Amino acid sequence: MKSSKKPRARKRIIEALGIAFGAWLLVILIYRIVSPPGTPLMVIRLIQSTWSGHSGFRSWDWVPLRALPAYVPQAIVTAEDARFMDHWGVDFKAVGSAIDAAGGRARLRGASTITMQTVKNLFLWPGRSYIRKVLEWCMAPVAGLVWGKRRTLELYVNVIEWGDGVYGLESAARHYFRKGAAKLSLREAAALAAILPNPRSLSPIHMVKSTRRRYERIIRESSDTRLP
Repeated sequence: MKSSKKPRARKRIIEALGIAFGAWLLVILIYRIVSPPGTPLMVIRLIQSTWSGHSGFRSWDWVPLRALPAYVPQAIVTAEDARFMDHWGVDFKAVGSAIDAAGGRARLRGASTITMQTVKNLFLWPGRSYIRKVLEWCMAPVAGLVWGKRRTLELYVNVIEWGDGVYGLESAARHYFRKGAAKLSLREAAALAAILPNPRSLSPIHMVKSTRRRYERIIRESSDTRLP
């Protein structure tokens, strides 16, 4: 009896995993055309803010990529994933560089691509976790292939967190600069891109020294950044 139960349990696990993968694949196919209704991070932040007694959701407005001046997504790609056009989700060259830079330390920085961050925001959870990182590495190539570069970038700029309760580029532009994303100047776009490593603590208006250096690099390099 025991031996017959094991294959049955294994079969159920495989079936459950297959159903979960099929459901996820269906969702990414839908997101190729339809804008997502929200993200797990938005829900998590809303719950956290409810517990703390603070307002957890300021605004979320969608902006099509075609509505933006080219220098706006160029600034964001330069800041977050300069090799975006050279990989399909996981930048193994950046992973190798991050491992070398880590020098044996447990934390790796700088290897997360725009595709990986989009997958994390749409399907996973915040915080540092090896399990989540492995899921990102597995999911990003599939999502990148289904969405293509342009749709991936459009999803990314519209779902990422840009401050407490601020999600997406349109909301960030209105929150910080009182204008729509389509009217951002290069310097304003670079300032917004410069705070993406830690948007809940950094400000594009009152920059600390490290943010100022990142901002100046984005200004210098963004014009050479290729876009889909």
